[in-house]
Amino acid sequence: MRFATYAHEGQRWVAVVEEDGTLHPVPGARSLTELLARTGGPDPLLDTGATALDAPAGPHVSEVRLLPPLEPPTVRDFVTFEEHVEGVRRSIDGTGGVPEAWYDAPTFYFTNPYAVIGPYDDVPVPPGSKVLDFELEVAAVIGREGRDLTPEQARDHIIGYTIFNDWSARDLQSREMRVNLGPCKGKDTATTLGPYLVTADELEPYRDADGFLRLGLTASVNGEVVGKDLLSNMSWTFEEMVAHASRGTFVRPGDVLGSGTCGNGGCLAELWGVRGRQDPPPLRPGDTVTLTVEGIGTISNTVVPGADPVPLPSARRRTRERP
Repeated sequence: MRFATYAHEGQRWVAVVEEDGTLHPVPGARSLTELLARTGGPDPLLDTGATALDAPAGPHVSEVRLLPPLEPPTVRDFVTFEEHVEGVRRSIDGTGGVPEAWYDAPTFYFTNPYAVIGPYDDVPVPPGSKVLDFELEVAAVIGREGRDLTPEQARDHIIGYTIFNDWSARDLQSREMRVNLGPCKGKDTATTLGPYLVTADELEPYRDADGFLRLGLTASVNGEVVGKDLLSNMSWTFEEMVAHASRGTFVRPGDVLGSGTCGNGGCLAELWGVRGRQDPPPLRPGDTVTLTVEGIGTISNTVVPGADPVPLPSARRRTRERP
């Protein structure tokens, strides 16, 4: 089952999406995050969706503005593709290989839930950036609260999946991470989610013998394919990622966990690292990035000019007086 959040005639709706794009609003629901918290698991959510499908149909997706399918309380972005790590490290840090520590556990950082945008919204250039990049990912969405989960338990806590584009200002990212903290403003302007939340049962036929979802991934810039990969090239399963995220803390309904960027052109920076030059060039206003994930759908965002950075002073070099 597919769930969408959309704006139509001045109102916000949550709906089930039919194969032909017809929307069936869920009665009383204005937030998918709240709906996930209220239903508390896959069976109640599917029952709620079935009830919506029995009600009168609403508009078609072509007649509405699709919003991010949910407003996540937290967004964890992992880095689970070895090929991506290798290429981007060469591009951003100028060093080759993969750090040995990467193999120890599925690493992630928390990114900005206020920066989430819809599947077809424009993306402003981050203030002060001249090297904008996209990142093709898939995200798992939590449907039930859990803590200290095993991977086996974690599967029951994943309610569904959506496409995740982690827009990255590579010049800002490279500079600020020299402090050994971050990323910071290099990842803070936009994260695309969409077009729908596809419930986990829909993607079970794609699961391989090792527990990975074998989904085809494609990235295009201005209609030209620049990257293709398989989601099953991840080095950890989503269940293992959720288990790690829940270690010593909670995952709760609506939490989003990104897979990290796929390899073989899942972002421009990886290609720059492999080729030794910025080819294709960084994204500019007017460029359109289209990402497609088998079994989930397609998102497409156009880059537009952003705001100028508000000037700030450099750090004061203090005398370090003591009382």
